[in-house]
Amino acid sequence: MHIQFPSKPTLPRACWEGRITAGSPGMPPETETELVPQSSDKTLYCEAEPPPTVEKVKPARENSETDLEIEDNEKFFTTGQKELYLEACKLVGVVPVSYFIRNMEESYVNLNHHGLGPRGTKAIAIALVSNTAVTKLELEDNCIMEEGVLSLVEMLQENYYLQEMNISNNHLGLEGARIISDFFERNSSSIWNLELSGNDFKEESAAPLCQALSTNYRIKKLDLSHNQFSDIGGEQLGQMLAINVGLTSLDLSWNNFHTRGAVALCNGLRGNVTLTKLDLSMNGLGNEGAVALGEVLRLNSCLVYLDVGGNDIGNEGASKISKGLESNESLRVLKLFLNPISMDGAILLILAIKRNPKSRMEELDISNVLVSEQFMKTLDGVYAVHPQLDVVFKAVQGLSAKKTIFLLTNPMKLIQNYADQHKITVMDFFKSLNPTGTMKMSVDEFQKVMIEQTKVPLNQYQVREVIKKLDEKTGMVNFSFLNTMKP
Repeated sequence: MHIQFPSKPTLPRACWEGRITAGSPGMPPETETELVPQSSDKTLYCEAEPPPTVEKVKPARENSETDLEIEDNEKFFTTGQKELYLEACKLVGVVPVSYFIRNMEESYVNLNHHGLGPRGTKAIAIALVSNTAVTKLELEDNCIMEEGVLSLVEMLQENYYLQEMNISNNHLGLEGARIISDFFERNSSSIWNLELSGNDFKEESAAPLCQALSTNYRIKKLDLSHNQFSDIGGEQLGQMLAINVGLTSLDLSWNNFHTRGAVALCNGLRGNVTLTKLDLSMNGLGNEGAVALGEVLRLNSCLVYLDVGGNDIGNEGASKISKGLESNESLRVLKLFLNPISMDGAILLILAIKRNPKSRMEELDISNVLVSEQFMKTLDGVYAVHPQLDVVFKAVQGLSAKKTIFLLTNPMKLIQNYADQHKITVMDFFKSLNPTGTMKMSVDEFQKVMIEQTKVPLNQYQVREVIKKLDEKTGMVNFSFLNTMKP
């Protein structure tokens, strides 16, 4: 059903499927009761007069609270918001959601898994038309379908306060994709974070979505994971990425991209200047797709986070990716977990980082790879050049139990034990290592001092664990927060 509004309203237009007036006679009581469904063929419009505002009277304390009681008695409540929602529920024939009534003046509202359906979603949308408090709305897994998403986009035509919306796992399908795309292509809402995961989007849904994203630059974060896009969808998404200058984060994990789609996506990424985070995990890029990824890493100067875990990338693909890492100056996190990479491929990756003096890599995730002690010696050399790097691997093969315990003993616990024995604080221990006596040191200097000090002998890996706890991600470690730790 299309929602009709009067041509020149004097306030946000909210009242759909009948006449809703805040404070009207016959307003339903503030309890959850079954409501009689109303006819859905009425003309839809809103009152032209804004509801009056009153200060909420502080009620006398009762022995027990009802579902609808407002706990913060110092807050003001706009007369009409709650009543509007209750009347909307009456008109569309659904039971009100008490959680929504209690939280409709909070900035974050989580209605995931509430079984709203299209009509329940419509009642929520009616109440949100004039709502100025809610900025983030979660509606995942509510079976809202295309009728419900139509209500939401019509609400967004009036509501410019809502900024983040999650409508994942709602069976939107092709028609839902068209409704969403139509709206975002022609409308400038305030939504910048949109989650559309698991909505049965197939290849034909990619075209309208990409058309909208080619012109809408307000959306910064988009989740299209767990859908059914394949190579044709990859080509359309690649074309969109080549011209989009809004998106900074895109999640395409758990789709069906293979070599052709991966190459097209990567072609679009070459010239993209805004996307910093891309998740392509659990697809089928393979070694050929890794060739295109390596080229992207060589040319792209924006990507900071790239997840290509579970993509059937072997040592050959790791070799191509390492070529890109040799010259990349922006990437900080690369996840290659659950790919068939062996220790040989892992060595290629870490040596590529070592050869790049401008590398900003902070995390390399190869956590399914079993490495050797020789690999660890090579990694020590990489850490010496890039102390900010953290390589996550499965385990070191052939290590004795005693040596493994030595490598993995919690370094902060060892430092705490030393501090306890000498009746000092942990912060005193760290300050004693700093020639300037201050609470900050560069990562490089701190690493060198920690390796050389003899008070608490630590190995390279334990020192790295300490750095991870103290690193401000600015190239400096800060141990001032430790001043609360007593001896």
